[in-house]
Amino acid sequence: MQRLSQLTLHLSQAPTGNSLATTQSSKPTPPSADHNDPANTNTTLTMAKTKIVVTRQLFDEAQSLLDAQVGELELVQWQSAKPCDRSWLLENAQGATGILVMLTDKVDEELLTAAGDQLKAIASFSVGTDHVDRAALKKRNIRLGYTPTCLTDAVADLTVMLILMAQRRGGESIAAVVKGDWPQMAWHPLLMTGPQIRGTTVGFLGFGRIAQASLHRLLPFGIKRVLYLTSKPGQPVKEDHFGLLKDPSIPIEPATSADQLASESDIVIVGCALTPSTKHIISTDFFSKMKKLAVIVNIARGPVIDTEALVKALDEGQIFGAGLDVIENEPNIQADHPILKQPRCVLVPHIGSATIETRQQMATESVKNLLAGLTGEAMVNELDL
Repeated sequence: MQRLSQLTLHLSQAPTGNSLATTQSSKPTPPSADHNDPANTNTTLTMAKTKIVVTRQLFDEAQSLLDAQVGELELVQWQSAKPCDRSWLLENAQGATGILVMLTDKVDEELLTAAGDQLKAIASFSVGTDHVDRAALKKRNIRLGYTPTCLTDAVADLTVMLILMAQRRGGESIAAVVKGDWPQMAWHPLLMTGPQIRGTTVGFLGFGRIAQASLHRLLPFGIKRVLYLTSKPGQPVKEDHFGLLKDPSIPIEPATSADQLASESDIVIVGCALTPSTKHIISTDFFSKMKKLAVIVNIARGPVIDTEALVKALDEGQIFGAGLDVIENEPNIQADHPILKQPRCVLVPHIGSATIETRQQMATESVKNLLAGLTGEAMVNELDL
């Protein structure tokens, strides 16, 4: 079985052959050559093995956890680094007791019906679960494992990068060099200038683990104040993940409204979950209240920000810049997309968790969640449906 190691992750390409699925199971013991052997007088019934489906190649450590169960399980695995075909998943899900999916694999009525009533667990290689029909799982008493704690550091690091890129016009500067414009850029005091982090008020939309980890990284930059808005405006959060809230070195306060968050923040960091109530919560009205030198960063889900409104705000100079790890309709962002015409918007292709260490941990945890779901044991992280 092919395995995705650190080396092959960076150096190898996905297989191009037609044999993209591998099924593993233990081989039957050959019968004795001596037909008079008393051991052969009894009939042995072979019980069907528990079937699991895995929709991607995995790192060696995670793969070894699966391989160790081959004697007990029938493993069907998509053998490519590219997303599995929907038709392959629907076909192979039939009879499965557990399925390990990626963020690109839609878990819906169609898949659950194809799998059958014996399906016990879905393990998602992700922190987000908007690709999963949670109501459909709950109706069938199917457990859902996910990986919310693995990527905290990686996404928090990227948050700081996007802030700096948006404030310091990183995308615009790189583009000028790539296009060969640098020799013609006569230096002057305001050339490629932008605001800096020190002395800013940082506003968080959503203030969970990743947001607080981002704050932990921003404090040494000398920010002066923090606002945060949750689903309970004006109320302090209960969870202090990194000991920053008990005796804060700077004011850290709950905002009473989205208007306050928009009007008082120099940096707005979007880190809330995508729900019907948060879709396009950042739109024309929010942007109209932001400061002219403010930047917005989205490390949550694309549809939280109204992209059309963001383009308009950048066009009209309502805000200074934007840094996006996610965007509406990703990954279908073509070269002529309006957001790519905005020099002060930095867009990266949803790479928040893309460190080797994080992806290894996510893979291992996903396998552990899957195996726990088969046996009824506690998952590392299970979403309460």
